Amino acid sequence: MRYFLVLLLSASLFSFGYAQEKDPHQTFQSGEWLKYRLHYGFLNASYATLSVKDTVFEGQPAYHAVGEGRTTGFASIFFKVEDVYQSIFSVEPIRPMYFIRDIDEGGYTKNIDIDFDFNKEAALIRNKKKDSSFSIPIHRKIQDILSATYYLRESFDKENTAVGEEVALDMLFDDDGIYDFKLLYLGEEVVKTAFGKVKCLAFRPMVKSGRIFRAEESLTLWVSDDANRVPIRIKADLRFGSIKADLDAFKGLKHSFMVLGD
Repeated sequence: MRYFLVLLLSASLFSFGYAQEKDPHQTFQSGEWLKYRLHYGFLNASYATLSVKDTVFEGQPAYHAVGEGRTTGFASIFFKVEDVYQSIFSVEPIRPMYFIRDIDEGGYTKNIDIDFDFNKEAALIRNKKKDSSFSIPIHRKIQDILSATYYLRESFDKENTAVGEEVALDMLFDDDGIYDFKLLYLGEEVVKTAFGKVKCLAFRPMVKSGRIFRAEESLTLWVSDDANRVPIRIKADLRFGSIKADLDAFKGLKHSFMVLGD
């Protein structure tokens, strides 16, 4: 689930009970909900959802994004996954305020929360499982794994990004420190989906090869080339096989979902 969210995560690229007089964002809105079906070989391995709604945090209007992933059916017999990620991020600019990572992946568990303090330029990271905490310095452009999804959807400039150019972003979503995330823009591509053919922008998130991924270029992401910038498909070549995630359902998009045809 972590690697899936990094894409959306990442994907991802680049919708409020508390009413806002002006919506400053162009690609998403309060109430947006996305559902993905993950395939491992011939198995429908699991489902993941990503949603965002308005909230108030420490007296400020904010967004509350939730990413959840769970194995289902036959796949859950071999490897049970129950992952929940939550991010509260400010409206303008998009910047994380509070983050939660609570996962159980085949018995590997982690329960982390992060308080971001941009006035002090520091983040307090608490590991609830180990009952420990520490603070690390941060800069004002850092994102967590969920806020990065919405930030990149808003900020990606197709007209001024050349094919082969990298989009770089620092993320903090764990007690392992800041993650240097890079996304390579591959250009335009039409993807056949359950909804029909969708014009997309293709990206290659650069990941570390090793225990999980076969190589640095093991991931490919497709994002709708419309006003929504919704992640459509993710494919990953893993050391133990390949996995694909496809958009399966959606609601609450800010703009019409553009389909070219069957």
